[in-house]
Amino acid sequence: MLNIGWFSTGRDEAARQLLQAVQDKSHRGDINGKISFVFSNRESGEAKESDLFFEIVRNYNIPLVCLSHKRFKIAKEEEDLGIKKEWRIKYDKEVNKKIEPFAPDLCVLAGYMLIVGAELCQKYDMINLHPAPPGGPTGSWQEVIWTLIQNKADTAGAMIHLATPELDRGPVISYCLFSIKGEPFAEYWQKDDKDMLFQLIRQHELAREFPLITLTLQALSRGEVGIKDRRVIDAQGKLISGYNLSSKVDEEVKKNLR
Repeated sequence: MLNIGWFSTGRDEAARQLLQAVQDKSHRGDINGKISFVFSNRESGEAKESDLFFEIVRNYNIPLVCLSHKRFKIAKEEEDLGIKKEWRIKYDKEVNKKIEPFAPDLCVLAGYMLIVGAELCQKYDMINLHPAPPGGPTGSWQEVIWTLIQNKADTAGAMIHLATPELDRGPVISYCLFSIKGEPFAEYWQKDDKDMLFQLIRQHELAREFPLITLTLQALSRGEVGIKDRRVIDAQGKLISGYNLSSKVDEEVKKNLR
């Protein structure tokens, strides 16, 4: 059974929904694994949204581990006489101390709003969702979509990759693709209606995010894809450049539309 660590700031409804989706899949046996702890870089009382998230975690009886990065940053900068870079290294060291007893096989960055430092990336297999196809644009989802439109790309998508110090460029574990040149996109390419294209691409990509995450965890827990020495392998142990889940994700999207 896959021992999963869950990292989330818990800043919005999507963070709550994603945790619920994965927990439900785990309870049903679709994912052969369990979330052994949830870590947040916020603490109770910092924000209403994260407090709602913490309530869900507690209702599931999942151990909740918190360390406010804001409070830690202030304390460490005062302690270090304003040396601003040092606090992040020390913060990740403290995070490691708190999660080490859980010995996670895999850590999922699910709406975790801090960039994970090298120490945690190298110690744990940490996976992250990026809203672009493999080799596609880096940056926020907004930056990704505008770059796709500017480049008149044929395809959009999303990928799950190993977190590394190099942002959005870790080895690809899984991905899904969809065409943005046929219907319903074609009309807006012809009109050069960039705002409508932006909205449509985001809508179709967002609908695929939850299925991609849950299907990836399912595949990892069943050995259909794996991580070995920070490289991605298939069920036969051969190196691959990512597991294409496009058809399975599309099936889930169609189910959700019914």
